[in-house]
Amino acid sequence: MDTHTFSNRADGPVVVGTDGSAGAAPAVMWAAEEASARSRPLHIVHATDVHGWGGGMNADVIRLILDAAPDLVEKAAEQATGRFPELRATTTVSQDSATASLLQAAGNDGTVVVGSRGLGGFSALLLGSVGLSVVAHAQVPVVVVRNAERPSTGVVVVGVQDEADHDAVRFAAQTAGHRKASLRLLSAWSFVQYVESMAPMVQAVWEAAEAEASVSTRIIGSVRKEFPDLSVTADVARGASPAGALVEASSHADLLVVGTHKPTHPLGTALGRVTHAVLHHAHCPVAVIPRG
Repeated sequence: MDTHTFSNRADGPVVVGTDGSAGAAPAVMWAAEEASARSRPLHIVHATDVHGWGGGMNADVIRLILDAAPDLVEKAAEQATGRFPELRATTTVSQDSATASLLQAAGNDGTVVVGSRGLGGFSALLLGSVGLSVVAHAQVPVVVVRNAERPSTGVVVVGVQDEADHDAVRFAAQTAGHRKASLRLLSAWSFVQYVESMAPMVQAVWEAAEAEASVSTRIIGSVRKEFPDLSVTADVARGASPAGALVEASSHADLLVVGTHKPTHPLGTALGRVTHAVLHHAHCPVAVIPRG
């Protein structure tokens, strides 16, 4: 297979949530930079969730929250356009939950950006409930940004498992192109993974490694054809933990992109183990792209 028809789920606005917390500020600036690089509008959302409180909140308190909200989002917009004057920035104050508000604003073709923790987070938590909830429910790309800005490495890394990751690779390639960065495709392969599947040991290991190499070759060919000016490399990381390999790679990247399946049943975790681990431990912003 030489070509692949990629979806265009990230051609719309860049939508970022803010609650005025220190954890939200880096997310707003990352979203502003991304919107500017893509020449897309930036939409800043503050979700008060007063509807979620029902009758459990005093009416005067609700009024205070709603009165303060416009200044909060306008301040974030001023900071964003102060750094990127050409940026088209709009704001919304919603009375719904953060997850519902952000996903509604993103529609079918936006990109959602969230901070790693908001005002409700505890310092011991590596990723807040809002970030996890948005990632788990989104059908569009979601970028989780933590910590303050750091010097650019000029590299975007994308985890590649199989050909269902084409959309993740394309998102990573577009982002790398916009930011004038290089793209690194990383297949994180684990011997333990195949032992646990009860496959015959030696032969299965070699066949799995060859299959992953073949997938990477086909995907990298498609990327180079669509993005001929982009510097693209591909590596296979072998170790005990695919998540560990991706986290390690994130320490040398501006963005780590991963694809994730969403469960079709209500039981179990809403995200795969690798995605969950990467979101909690990566050293750079993480973009999660729905697979399939």
